[in-house]
Amino acid sequence: MVLVLFAVSVMTFAIFELIPNGDPAARMAGRQATKTELAAIRDQWGFDDPVYIQYLSAMGNLFGGDAISYSTETNVDDEIWRGLPRTLSLAIGAAVLWIVFGVGLGLLGAIRAGRTSDRLLTVLALIGVSMPVFWLGALANQYLGFELGWFPNGGYVGLTDDPLEWLHHMVLPWIVLSLLFIGFYSRIVRASTLETMNDDYVRTARAKGLSERQVLVRHVLRVALIPVISLWGLDFAVVIGGGAILTETVFDLQGVGQYAAESIGRLDLPPVMAVTMFGAFFVVVCNALVDILHAALDPRVRLHA
Repeated sequence: MVLVLFAVSVMTFAIFELIPNGDPAARMAGRQATKTELAAIRDQWGFDDPVYIQYLSAMGNLFGGDAISYSTETNVDDEIWRGLPRTLSLAIGAAVLWIVFGVGLGLLGAIRAGRTSDRLLTVLALIGVSMPVFWLGALANQYLGFELGWFPNGGYVGLTDDPLEWLHHMVLPWIVLSLLFIGFYSRIVRASTLETMNDDYVRTARAKGLSERQVLVRHVLRVALIPVISLWGLDFAVVIGGGAILTETVFDLQGVGQYAAESIGRLDLPPVMAVTMFGAFFVVVCNALVDILHAALDPRVRLHA
């Protein structure tokens, strides 16, 4: 984890150092700034120090909770913690939807493989995968939120402030974000289930007299879910770490992803580094949890003393 976070931090810092017109002092001072003002800003923020000193200073501020945005001069950690409940609300709700419907539709497609219902599910899955999130979100927000008034036209209400209003505000973003994953996961579950159904141990289970439902639940589904668990853990971590930028922006949720997008637009290094490290941490942790779940689902991958 430490090596991954170190590599991510170095690459992020280096990219911003190489960006043309990336001088933060010039952006902070404005277009009419004098050389004296630029020099004062560089001295105050340490922009004249060697690159490695700037990197160490940035990391010290980042992990010490003292990182300050160049553009807004606000504490970066405070802004991330403010947006985290919004991002978690979006990510958890959407993740539950896409795993439940993705697995359910994938199993249905595998059970009815080759039939009309399976072909219809395939078409719907491809449509869901093909629709851009920003386009689908804009349409849903315009027609269901603005014109029909069934859902709020963007914004966020805290869960502790009003649970019903929180749910009312989050339903549409959950559906929009999860549709892409539902189509993708259903195809993976279908393919994995069909492949597992032809394994020797499944045929042995049938020969022992187990019902198709028992074979499907106890033997087929348990193994077929292994690749799905891997994808779900990583996708969930990516969404929390800023992967839902477009969804948050369309629905104006003001979460971590939207904060990162606005900071990138301003070439504001401290917030971008903080969100990047935040996302990398979630990816590494979720990857470790996925490995543990693999061992629980599949005895073949367990370590034996």
